Amino acid sequence: KRDKDKALREFVRTNNIERSDTIAPDRWAWWLSKKEHQLELDEAIALGREFNVPLPEINVDDFRRAGYLPEVMVNYLSLLGWSPGGDVEKFDADFLCRRFDLDRVLKSASKFDRDKLLAFSLDALQSMDDDAFVAAFREHVKTYHPIFLEKLDDHAFELLARANHERSKTLDTTVLSGRFFICDDDDIVYETSKAVRKALVNGEPSGYEHLEAIAPILADLDSWTAPKLEETIKAYADAHAEGKLGQVAQPLRIAVSGGTISPAIFDTLAILGRESVLRRIQHCLAQRESLWVA
Repeated sequence: KRDKDKALREFVRTNNIERSDTIAPDRWAWWLSKKEHQLELDEAIALGREFNVPLPEINVDDFRRAGYLPEVMVNYLSLLGWSPGGDVEKFDADFLCRRFDLDRVLKSASKFDRDKLLAFSLDALQSMDDDAFVAAFREHVKTYHPIFLEKLDDHAFELLARANHERSKTLDTTVLSGRFFICDDDDIVYETSKAVRKALVNGEPSGYEHLEAIAPILADLDSWTAPKLEETIKAYADAHAEGKLGQVAQPLRIAVSGGTISPAIFDTLAILGRESVLRRIQHCLAQRESLWVA
């Protein structure tokens, strides 16, 4: 648990944060007065959520909440102090039960390498077929992020899971990067980074102008599917952006997500649905004067 306090305390001091809405003032002052002072686990989790600070996983529930598969944890943890030999690293519990031998327990100290664990998790998730990944992701959000099931219908949820399968390092990756899918359309907050400004403001026509022009085209589509959206947006880019899809796709991505990173834009638009996409485009256009100084 000490590592959670360390991560939080470092963030608070680096960002000169003087108070919290989740920790009482006297408790806050006590916690910061000495590095040995630790918050209760529920306090640390609440503070991490308040300041959007990722906390290092420590106990079993931490790793479950972070989206690691049980079989990945068994595989990786068994290698801390033991080796099956033959350069074998990836195996299941049956293999471990058959091959484990005290003679192969290592005498040297082991190191818990989080990057290696994450690589194990990525490999395991990518080896799953789409249906298995969708099922595992559904169980994960049912337990830890039920709002995804409340906000998305079955079709949209499955599209979201499939669109994120290949890039998911844990089952929680899609949750962390996909919160814009479940927020209200008018609650999208736009980044003010150079990349966002370049995509929206620069160019002739600008990204904002592309959004204004393509919105009525999207509104009139006879079907709202990823293939149809791809066909339509590419045709627009060919006609109005010299075939440079990025000049159209990136403004759309920013308009619906608030930033420059999302699943493939056509999948993203299909998941959100026509009405939500059109509202977010209008929300983005309405924000331009307040976001940028001419």
